[in-house]
Amino acid sequence: MTGLARRIDPSSDRNSGSGAHKKQKGAKNNKTFSGKSKVKPLSEAYLPTKQDILTFITENPDRAAKRDIAKAFNLKGDARIYLKDILRELADDGQVEKRAKRLSRPNSLPPIAALTITGRDSDGGLVGRPIEWSGDTAAPLVLLRRTNKDKGPTVGVGDQILAKIFANSDKGGLPYTGRVIKKLEKRDNAILGVIRQLQSGEYRLEPVNRKQTEVSIAAEFLNGAEAGDLVEVIPHQKSRFGLPQGKVEQVIGSIGSEKALSMIAIHEYEIPHIFPEKAIEQAENAKPADFSLSGSHREDWRSLPLVTIDPADAKDYDDAVFAEADTDPANPGGFVIVVAIADVSYYVQHGSALDHEAQKRGNSVYFPDRVVPMLPERISNDLCSLREGVDRPAMAVRIIIGADGRKRSHSFHRIMMRSVARLAYQQAQAAIDGALDEKTERVIDISLKPLWSAYAALKKARDKREPLELDLPEKKLILDDQGQVLKVIVPDRLDAHKLIEEFMIQANVAAAEVLEAKNQPLIYRIHDVPSLAKQESLRDFLKTLEISLARGAELRPGQFNGILSRVKGTDHEELVNQVVLRSQSQAEYNTENIGHFGLNLRHYAHFTSPIRRYADLIVHRALIRALNLGPDGLSNDEVGELPAIALNISQTERRAMLAERETTDRLIAHHLAEQVGNEFQARVQGVTKAGLFVTLATYGADGFIPISTLGREYYHYDEAGHSVAGERSGKGYRLGDSVEVRLVEAQPVAGALRFEMLTEPRLLPASLQSHHKATKFSRKTGKSRTGGPAKGKPSHISRKSKR
Repeated sequence: MTGLARRIDPSSDRNSGSGAHKKQKGAKNNKTFSGKSKVKPLSEAYLPTKQDILTFITENPDRAAKRDIAKAFNLKGDARIYLKDILRELADDGQVEKRAKRLSRPNSLPPIAALTITGRDSDGGLVGRPIEWSGDTAAPLVLLRRTNKDKGPTVGVGDQILAKIFANSDKGGLPYTGRVIKKLEKRDNAILGVIRQLQSGEYRLEPVNRKQTEVSIAAEFLNGAEAGDLVEVIPHQKSRFGLPQGKVEQVIGSIGSEKALSMIAIHEYEIPHIFPEKAIEQAENAKPADFSLSGSHREDWRSLPLVTIDPADAKDYDDAVFAEADTDPANPGGFVIVVAIADVSYYVQHGSALDHEAQKRGNSVYFPDRVVPMLPERISNDLCSLREGVDRPAMAVRIIIGADGRKRSHSFHRIMMRSVARLAYQQAQAAIDGALDEKTERVIDISLKPLWSAYAALKKARDKREPLELDLPEKKLILDDQGQVLKVIVPDRLDAHKLIEEFMIQANVAAAEVLEAKNQPLIYRIHDVPSLAKQESLRDFLKTLEISLARGAELRPGQFNGILSRVKGTDHEELVNQVVLRSQSQAEYNTENIGHFGLNLRHYAHFTSPIRRYADLIVHRALIRALNLGPDGLSNDEVGELPAIALNISQTERRAMLAERETTDRLIAHHLAEQVGNEFQARVQGVTKAGLFVTLATYGADGFIPISTLGREYYHYDEAGHSVAGERSGKGYRLGDSVEVRLVEAQPVAGALRFEMLTEPRLLPASLQSHHKATKFSRKTGKSRTGGPAKGKPSHISRKSKR
């Protein structure tokens, strides 16, 4: 190397790093990475820097052998010795690793990888994730690209594929793109279900997914499973006659009690529920934050009378609030409000096992009988929980509002706090209403009354802003100690709930605004306007009620609120609320800001729940970085990964929603299994061409009525009118109708209920009598010219509609 060093000028521009690399790439007759560059004398040789080599390996994973690198940079003779030494140094530093004969970056994908297609991006493109991943970070996402010349297989969400992987040069997108090579067969077609033993002694698998057929299992293939166990079965033999044969691959657990029903959703949606040993070890070894050791960026706010207000059964408390009148004479009638949020980033740092698992989970999942937390309980329920009378690190935002409730300024602080009281919503509301207890009596004047006064001001601004105000009460299952359903309730919507909600919204807005002002990349919570197709469908429906929705003008939540106020107190109130809800887009996480339509806000990011949402943890780190509040802010690597992280947590959020909903269905179906034949009051909550979805008034359970069982005549589906009408009579049912039904069948494992309609159809408005185009209906005779009964559709049980 000494001889080589003497012949190469270290001060030359050709040796100056990545800039030189780019210059050479555009030089004539010297195409970098082509392997065809013109050989130069050694005195003119370009020696790539470490960064040049790392860039090449990242951008060319399929051509990253030592020979390829030497050819790309036109390295000959002694220069290859230089390359060998550089590669050895990079390997020793852990910046490259060898896979087969190629070099690769740690936590990177190989040039060919097996992927599972997990969803779509905001433009509708398919996105995949590697089936096997051993990296220290969350598995990267791959955007699958397709051109008109591609003749590869047609694939969709849920398919497994083999793909050619490319590094994505678009820094604002996902880290990789891919091209489909072939479609793979899914792993052995494993079927999730419950073992049942027939009276004959034979064993059957009752699948969780009702679209799958039952499987017969011979006793020698039970693998230790017993009747009532939730298992995975691999079909191993098919027959033209009879059921397919299978063998038990894995026993997941007993399904003998209702408390085990949530395990079906956990396994069906592959929700991570067991923490890796490294994550548990990190959590158990974490030390409580001490103010004297927490760094110079921490401010002491322990004398501020912050309180937590949460559900009575909450175990983690990640937000505390405070308010007081502003003493600034320039702001008469104004308030200072403080929202303090658990400083999860202090304990969960980027690249750690805890962080990797939190990003993988994306969020906590709340089932009626259990919680699958994003973080281990040592972190979520202990160290990060803002417990009463205990010192806790927090991220706090101090907001100044005027008498009109509008925000005047805000500032973020990293603090040490001590909650003076842990209160339940009902407890805080009762105190404001005059029913004090020992705890609320201590804080009524210093905490609660100022909070309610500040909320009264905030409510003025909220009413003026006019966010979307849907009136759709949420039902809650009450379970006993064995996990059995006792009752279903609709909790009262208290001012205490609205107060905390509005304080959190203000904190989220402030977080988004300060990060934008600092030009700090972040993940927004966005909510798009309803699509044009959904707007048109809503207009068609509203016409049936003689309500108009204007075209052309930019749609605002206030227009929906006007419609909802018109039907308030009428028979159509719940119906219109449901239809307006279904016209809305789905909220998601994104690095591109389009605002939040439902809240009518231009800047919005989730900041207030980092214990249970990874999006909030990212925003905390972004604030720490942007405001220089400590060394544990957002890293450069994370900034580049934000689009992928946003897509991942949007998908985990939707996964959690489906899993929670289906578990509720299963719990209620299990509870009602012994009430087959009973009659119930219900409401039509969904109308499809296959039948009606109804919700029981008492239990909130959802079930299905096949259209073929509604009557002897043929029923036509009117999508715009959300109704079905008889071909001959013009009578039928529509969304929102109150009806009486009889339970015909209950399938607890599938969470499916089938009902029979008992209420006679009613004559629908002429605009809702949807008929076959070949049928002429006479209102005078009540008969169709074609006449005759039509054949119905086969009866079946259907899973609850994914609305």
